[in-house]
Amino acid sequence: MELDTIAAISTPLGEGAIAIVRLSGDQAISIANKIFNGADLTTVDSHTINYGKIIDPDTEQMVEEVMVSIMRGPRTFTREDVIEINCHGGLASVNRLLELVLQLGARLAEPGEFTKRAFLNGRIDLSQAEAVMDLIRAKTDKAMGVALKQLDGKLSKFIHRLRANLIESVAHVEVNIDYPEYDDVEEMTQGIMLEKIEEVSQEIARLLAMAKQGKILREGISTAIIGRPNVGKSSLMNALVHENKAIVTDVPGTTRDVIEEYVNVRGVPLRLVDTAGIRDTDDIVEKIGVERSRQVLKEADLILLVLNNNEPLSEQDLQLFDLVKDLECIVLINKTDLPNKVDKEQVESLAKDFPIITTSLIEEEGLDQLEEAIAKTFFTGNIESDDLSYVSNVRHIQLLKQSLHSLADARGAIEAGMPMDLVQIDVTRTWQLLGEIIGDTVQDSLIDQLFSQFCLGK
Repeated sequence: MELDTIAAISTPLGEGAIAIVRLSGDQAISIANKIFNGADLTTVDSHTINYGKIIDPDTEQMVEEVMVSIMRGPRTFTREDVIEINCHGGLASVNRLLELVLQLGARLAEPGEFTKRAFLNGRIDLSQAEAVMDLIRAKTDKAMGVALKQLDGKLSKFIHRLRANLIESVAHVEVNIDYPEYDDVEEMTQGIMLEKIEEVSQEIARLLAMAKQGKILREGISTAIIGRPNVGKSSLMNALVHENKAIVTDVPGTTRDVIEEYVNVRGVPLRLVDTAGIRDTDDIVEKIGVERSRQVLKEADLILLVLNNNEPLSEQDLQLFDLVKDLECIVLINKTDLPNKVDKEQVESLAKDFPIITTSLIEEEGLDQLEEAIAKTFFTGNIESDDLSYVSNVRHIQLLKQSLHSLADARGAIEAGMPMDLVQIDVTRTWQLLGEIIGDTVQDSLIDQLFSQFCLGK
């Protein structure tokens, strides 16, 4: 399949030391050569970087002083000829450079089109392509490690092995049906097929067992900080983020809206949300913030419920305990630097199985215990990003669940005494579902939709 030459700015827009315009396609080298005053790019060695100037062919004036990297296919990311023009990082210069290559015949790349070409040209499979975006979006070293393993093809190899196992069984059944006279071919009995189904089912189940943790590493834990006004919610956010993101005062109702920030807690990304204090109020602005806080509460994976050590539990505190009773929650008794007035036995009774942490945020006490409690709540204290079993992509998880369901149907057909040619329909369906993970059996519309989520220039 012959594809046209595409171009895009591959570095973030804005002022910077260096910006890169990337081209990929059969005409990439010739287009760059038309505006490059330096070595002849059509004759220089592949995988070299060359100094020169960009000249506007219409005015013959110098546009930029650049370094041009030339990489000939197939030893490139897209398996096509690739040019990367390194210029100064000003908005005007990089946009002018892009404008020139587009005038000379390149087309502006669609979001993710470079990675899409790598997939279409067989450089990577679909799961590896998705790992590229996971790597870009990774917010912690652990999340980056999971993405790197997937990009390296570890998940792909696992899926290929499962599919090979299944297709071997399907082919065996086909031979038994189409060539019954072949005495030297072992008959695929119900027992052998059931054994294959169980083996693949266990492998998929093991993968899914750790999917929740993989999804957390990829997307983060949506964590809502709640409590009545002036108990230290904003102080907790500032302490975890290590900077003053939220305004802290002694005046109740200071936080009037939802404030979000990502924070790394022992390798786990937390999407931390500081909510407006949930209380009845006549202030219109604060009331809107309270309603948003209630909505955040419904969507959160984890609740940090903050109480005041220096005051008895109020009716509002009791209402908050009622709101979180069926959720994942950690209770913080804050302001332990002040005299104790809260009934801790009452807190323990209301908290039930929730971890209870005592903190003095003003003195930065209790944060280590809080981080440990968060890690234990979701990862039993350990995260092994080298483990293959961290499947983090929602699309992959859904396809694995469908595959497991299809294998269960095949198992049910065997137990019901159905003929093997009917059993193999469900087994083949599983093979197809697993193929969608790596892109072997995926539709073009899904491919377009997936790559549209990528950055422009990636």
